Amino acid sequence: MIESIREHNWNEMDKIAVAINQSSHRAFELLTNLLDWSRSQTGKMELNPEHFDLGETIHKVLKLADEAATQKSITISGDFPAATIVYGDNQMIESVIRNLITNAIKFTHPGGKIDISVENKQKSSVISVCDNGIGIPKEYLNKLFRIDAGYSTKGTQNERGTGLGLILCKEFVEKHKGKIWVESKEGKGSAFRFSIPANPLGSDTKD
Repeated sequence: MIESIREHNWNEMDKIAVAINQSSHRAFELLTNLLDWSRSQTGKMELNPEHFDLGETIHKVLKLADEAATQKSITISGDFPAATIVYGDNQMIESVIRNLITNAIKFTHPGGKIDISVENKQKSSVISVCDNGIGIPKEYLNKLFRIDAGYSTKGTQNERGTGLGLILCKEFVEKHKGKIWVESKEGKGSAFRFSIPANPLGSDTKD
């Protein structure tokens, strides 16, 4: 970049700036997931449940993801019931939502669309992150949440994943006694969904 500035090569400098930006995002994502994973595995990440507004947490994540979505001209829409109050660790749930939205952006083609929705049930809320991206081959679906499978693939612009994001999502959701699952069709897109309780942990959250 320094050489491009000296030579007034603005086109080349623009390409380098984009590459640095993408690399920085990947490094930040990897570092965040590694720190969360290590804290979780060493028992240093304690569950601190409280009642919080799920919609506010989703909007916070969307603000952070706006730049990455804009760079790929991806439209993100959301459908959140007013004042959706859930019970859980806000930081952990934020991490789950952040990883799912980051993945959706990564595997959606430029100009694509991502839909985020919340369905409130009697004892839990189900959060869905759906995209019309490249989808996942059927034979790989059961490997997504397994640390021993090591499944990872590049995004639509050759973005690289950390391989830890979905594993962390599963672990954090299960700490809340919730469930996480995926529905996907290759070439059509994916829908990642997870549930968290509306009531204090330990109560029945099957519905």
